[in-house]
Amino acid sequence: MEDKPTSGEIFGIPYNFERPSIGRLLSAHWQPDEGMLVEKPFGIGYSLNLANWRSWVVLAVAGGLYWQSQQAEKSSVSETATDDDGPVEVIVDDD
Repeated sequence: MEDKPTSGEIFGIPYNFERPSIGRLLSAHWQPDEGMLVEKPFGIGYSLNLANWRSWVVLAVAGGLYWQSQQAEKSSVSETATDDDGPVEVIVDDD
């Protein structure tokens, strides 16, 4: 039976299913001479190159958006807990 390839490209998207080592994992995410995206050391697609300053901007923006969503969620929970849901008087004018 023929062995299937463990790495390559499909439709221009890289894949690699070789057993990863610690050295390969670390070196895959720190490539100073490459762009912002580099091939994943294991799996399908691309990952961020942490040696590129643009990757840190992306991480900071994503972290800020996550923090903002958590703060909005906390404030909406506290607002609903403090609302007074007592009776409301409704006046209807029949003209």
